[in-house]
Amino acid sequence: MTVRIAMWSGPRNISTAMMRAFENRDDTVVSDEPFYAAYLAATGLDHPMRAEVLASQPTDWRDVAAAVTGPVPGGKPVWYQKHMCHHMIDGFGLDWSDACINAFLIRDPAAVLASYVRKRSDVTLGEIGVVRQAEIFDRVAQRTGTAPPVIETADVLAEPRGMLTALCAALGVDFSERMLSWPAGPRASDGVWAPAWYDVVEQSTGFAPPSPAAPAPALPDDLRAIADAAQPYYDNMARWRLAAARA
Repeated sequence: MTVRIAMWSGPRNISTAMMRAFENRDDTVVSDEPFYAAYLAATGLDHPMRAEVLASQPTDWRDVAAAVTGPVPGGKPVWYQKHMCHHMIDGFGLDWSDACINAFLIRDPAAVLASYVRKRSDVTLGEIGVVRQAEIFDRVAQRTGTAPPVIETADVLAEPRGMLTALCAALGVDFSERMLSWPAGPRASDGVWAPAWYDVVEQSTGFAPPSPAAPAPALPDDLRAIADAAQPYYDNMARWRLAAARA
């Protein structure tokens, strides 16, 4: 039986490092943002490497949904799918996700915005994905009758082993030591957009230690307004976040 994991994140949330951790397992295949091209095609947004992204993936969300619920690449027992919440715009169905174990990777909105604008100067509340993430979280919780697994970026960086052990238990898979480190460099599984976004993770060999405690990022007024609007949605999910497993 295949375990299909839909990990829901926004941008700048260590989502690619998490994908690296799962890909380094012997039993797991990964997929990198399979709805990205469909999202760009439907919205017309001008993202870095737009033409390359559109050429690399199906642009109809229905085709993507069929693929991520279809045969598992390589026949592996675990399929880890990295999904960006903001890619699931109005009109894109979510029924396909009922075939997955849904989990949520969250990060404080102010920290997300401080990182995001280093790569892309224009940003909206919708593009950081927190509101949509909360909607998908609520959908899963209502369907299953329980809160799905939630992990916080800062918690993972502070205690990678404990948090990944807790996450694996919540997902129903065994923890593997191989999740804690990986070889540096690009992967064939990376989206074609990797040169525009993955420079830091390509240099990594594991989860970076957290930065020393610091005050919340100082944001200009326009970004602070976005962070403030996103905060209640983040807070609602954060109250369900997993605690690190103890040996």
